[in-house]
Amino acid sequence: MDLISTSFVEKQNHTIRMHCRRLSRLTNAFSRKIENFEAAIALHFAYYNFIKTHGTLKMTPTMAAGVEKTFWTMPELVERCGE
Repeated sequence: MDLISTSFVEKQNHTIRMHCRRLSRLTNAFSRKIENFEAAIALHFAYYNFIKTHGTLKMTPTMAAGVEKTFWTMPELVERCGE
């Protein structure tokens, strides 16, 4: 119990709020349908894990975990997610 920290969760919350305007406070960007909201969140996490190079890792999280060996591009992401 002494090692429990909310800093990782708070960092993830901050990151998603900064990348996805639908979750920002005092914004006019919103989803009228829950399906659109779910798609926006899914796109954020796919981008974050497969495309975005993380500064401390110098690679994507999926590359660090051994799931992927190469960086994805946005067209690749759209093509693979459409399958």
